[in-house]
Amino acid sequence: MSTPEARKQRLIEIILEKSFKYSDDPPFTLASGRKSAYYFNCKPTTLNPEGMNLIGSLLADMLTDAKVTAAGGLTLGADPLAAALAVISHQRGKPIKAFIVRKDAKGHGTKSALEGDVQEGERVVILDDVITTGGSTITAIERAREAGLVVERVIALIDREEGGRANIEALVPRVDAVLTRTEIMEQYSGKSSVS
Repeated sequence: MSTPEARKQRLIEIILEKSFKYSDDPPFTLASGRKSAYYFNCKPTTLNPEGMNLIGSLLADMLTDAKVTAAGGLTLGADPLAAALAVISHQRGKPIKAFIVRKDAKGHGTKSALEGDVQEGERVVILDDVITTGGSTITAIERAREAGLVVERVIALIDREEGGRANIEALVPRVDAVLTRTEIMEQYSGKSSVS
């Protein structure tokens, strides 16, 4: 599975097998509060050995020419993405460090909102597993900037294509996704009932 396209196709298969749920009745309530007939719980894919390897590889491909030194986002969704990227990028000889943005700053010790080996002034990419409205990604961008990091771009594993990308682009000029809802739904056998 050497080509990025082959890796993407395999990743879609894993997502459909492990992370995709569909239910008209009752619909799922998303983090944004919206209701939807379909739901992506990415953790079974992002914490799966093959899934992590594919994700790390695809993220590293997307960042080949990027001038970033670290990647991370709001815990918990971004954590396995950042870890996978850190490992694969190191193996490829262009290491990109991982960092974690806490939902709430620690109440003890350094009281930091960020964890990882990152310093003020570093150029970073913010990661997220799913973009719907972009709320958690925007929180991560704001916290990273408060810590003095320079947010160059954002990459989501899945863009649900529900307006979140535009919300994030108001803050960061480059927003990409490994996969879009459309790409995944095209592979879903019941796509006619959910598109």
